[in-house]
Amino acid sequence: MPDTFTTDVIDIATGTSEVVHDLTQDCAAFLRRVAGGQDGLLNVFTPHATTGIALIETGAGSDDDLLAALRDLLPPDNRWHHRHGPAGHGRDHVLPALVPPHATLPVVGGQLALGTWQSVCLVDTNIANPDRQVRLSFLG
Repeated sequence: MPDTFTTDVIDIATGTSEVVHDLTQDCAAFLRRVAGGQDGLLNVFTPHATTGIALIETGAGSDDDLLAALRDLLPPDNRWHHRHGPAGHGRDHVLPALVPPHATLPVVGGQLALGTWQSVCLVDTNIANPDRQVRLSFLG
């Protein structure tokens, strides 16, 4: 049976353009505060119908490539049945089917066990809502 379960919510301002927002340092800070050097799992969850969580390399163009690929797969036009909000907003509601709103990650010795180039990121294509939350939960 787990000894520790701790959860917290962080607020993220994503602005008014599509974004891949790196959460890796937020996750690391949370684990430093709550994990106590334990092994366990970190669950990262965004409680929004138009955002997702991705593991991706950032800073070398992959984040821009992801946004470009999402624009190709989910064009921001008026083809979508979901029609409230700005033109093309229906695609934002399809995003979580491709980039899920959660990720569960291994924690070893109180630290994220990510690959060399992996970052934990919030993906937000909804330019109409710049205020986001991410729930971090540690089970150890």
